[in-house]
Amino acid sequence: MQSVLARCDSPDEAVRVALDWVRSAVPTEWLRAAESDGPSGVRAVRTPEEYRQWYPAFGASGLVVPTWPVEYGGLGWNSDLAVAVGRALRPYHLPSLNPLGLNLAAPALFAHGTEEQRLRYLPPIVRNEEVWCQLFSEPGAGSDLASLSTRATPSGEDWHISGQKVWTTWAHLADFGVLLARTDPQVPKREGITYFLIDMHQPGVEVRPLRHIGGEIDFNEVFLDDARVPDSQRVGAVGTGWKVARATLSGERQMVSGAGSGGVDRIGGAGASRLVRLAKEKATRTQGTGWSDSTVRAAVTRLWAEERMREWTNQRVRSTLAAGRVPGPESSIGKVHGSDLNQRIQACAAALLGEEATTWPAVEGAWDGDIAEAYRQQMPAEVRGMLRSRANTIEGGTSEVNKNIIAEKVLGLPREPDSWEGRPWREVPRG
Repeated sequence: MQSVLARCDSPDEAVRVALDWVRSAVPTEWLRAAESDGPSGVRAVRTPEEYRQWYPAFGASGLVVPTWPVEYGGLGWNSDLAVAVGRALRPYHLPSLNPLGLNLAAPALFAHGTEEQRLRYLPPIVRNEEVWCQLFSEPGAGSDLASLSTRATPSGEDWHISGQKVWTTWAHLADFGVLLARTDPQVPKREGITYFLIDMHQPGVEVRPLRHIGGEIDFNEVFLDDARVPDSQRVGAVGTGWKVARATLSGERQMVSGAGSGGVDRIGGAGASRLVRLAKEKATRTQGTGWSDSTVRAAVTRLWAEERMREWTNQRVRSTLAAGRVPGPESSIGKVHGSDLNQRIQACAAALLGEEATTWPAVEGAWDGDIAEAYRQQMPAEVRGMLRSRANTIEGGTSEVNKNIIAEKVLGLPREPDSWEGRPWREVPRG
């Protein structure tokens, strides 16, 4: 089917062929749900595991990344074809299962990788055969990422990596990671960093999950003890890792910038459309609250409209990513607005629940096992979403850091003064 889709040369033809493929490849129950209720209907009848098992068919079709070249797992389409088909397939809710690979690793490989690296790593990313994570932040290098201290030491054709990373999303599930390490402590901090691709299953890599406030595990600590990376898995020249990392960081900010981002629109919780349904459900059960209250209607409608604006803006930025280009500072704009918006949406959802947001049924026998997990299962999704959203203004670069990027790169304002600018990394205070 990939070869048939790749031959389409007009939006109408591409939509027709893509829909024919969907109707022949997607299970009937999912099709009926999509055609009657759109994405929310699909989510109601399709479990994550069922989608994961079916996903290889989607990965092989080329429709995951239709504007990528065929040899990398795409269809070689122009943006007009991709946008038309994306719009037609939206009701069927066919998201990527490897957003970190597509949005973090791929931009760096397109911008700075070799052809051999692109051919080796991009197709398995598209097919979700190799899952990726990002090994950037460290205990002493978060907002000031360039101060990182993980070291990479050359040894023949290899590099040996030692150090610690933290807040690594989905590292416990990953096969590979994109990693920044210091290769020269004698030069200014941004000049002594190199970008690597590291095998997460090798000796010397230890992953320790971090359970967050909602009970789930998304983040991890990663300890690197003399882990080996072949020089063939270095992206860009030695010492140019900060330049390479910009492609990954821009992709990450876009990925977590909210509705229509093409990455992680939200992790748990409600979207603005869910707020409307939730408010109407409350109105049928409680006199004078929910959708029947004009104040509630105004608040929910405002959030719904703002999310639609965020979605349309993100779709424009996605066209840049779809063409294999790196998003610019506009990804920081989306990240700042999208993270704040999602926090307000999740807080509104929890508020609509009323007392249900603070109390829920006890779990029989919970004291006999993992009480945290037992109660997490009983926690309303809206509450989990509200708790999880507190990370939105931190992950993908804090809102404060992204506002600095906007000020400097978009508005042209001068950089904040740095008395240590240009000094060798080893002389700069850290922590």
